[in-house]
Amino acid sequence: MKKYAAEFVGTFWLVLGGCGSAVLAAAFPDVGIGLLGVSLAFGLTVLTMAYAIGHISGCHLNPAVSIGLWVGERFPAKDLIPYIVAQVFGGIAAGGTLYLIATGKAGFDVAGGFAANGYGEHSPGGYSMQAALLTEVVMTMMFLIIIMGATDKRALAGFAPLAIGLGLTLIHLISIPVTNTSVNPARSTGVAIYAGDWAIAQVWLFWVAPIVGGVLGAVVYRFIIGKSEDGISHA
Repeated sequence: MKKYAAEFVGTFWLVLGGCGSAVLAAAFPDVGIGLLGVSLAFGLTVLTMAYAIGHISGCHLNPAVSIGLWVGERFPAKDLIPYIVAQVFGGIAAGGTLYLIATGKAGFDVAGGFAANGYGEHSPGGYSMQAALLTEVVMTMMFLIIIMGATDKRALAGFAPLAIGLGLTLIHLISIPVTNTSVNPARSTGVAIYAGDWAIAQVWLFWVAPIVGGVLGAVVYRFIIGKSEDGISHA
């Protein structure tokens, strides 16, 4: 159970740190951290957790990553569902914690978005569903390629968390204007259930697209290197 608990805690930190920076600090008067700060916050959550729990669970923190690593023969099928359950509940727990903090300020309203992912009128930049779908598929695909490459046994040891954390930061810098950046169904679900309404109605895309992207990333990486190495990823 230790590795499932680690995935719960790690995903909790990712959602609280990343979405918390967007909800509480992005537009804070005069010293708001903005898009760059939010992007960095998401990257830092993965970077810090990779060092903290990578040796326990592999630090997936993301159903799309777990599925992609399974397709890439880096992760056993028996752990797939328990990992996803732990990740989703970790995200929901973080969303609840963030909701309790945010509503401690008079006038706060989740209708403002609550860092939820969306498309169409709910896209930060007004991007269409098709644009959002393509963005999430491609970004998650690249994320899996980064993860699988950085954790390959032939890669420089000890540097995987840096590559993965910076990779996630770059992904956010590119795609926040399009979808508010998901690439992670647990992250999307964790805040959508509190934002409600449109966020719940649109969360399907932020399950389908990242999972498709994760599978594609694993397939592309295996094609690049040939036969996948054996063993479990320590992303």
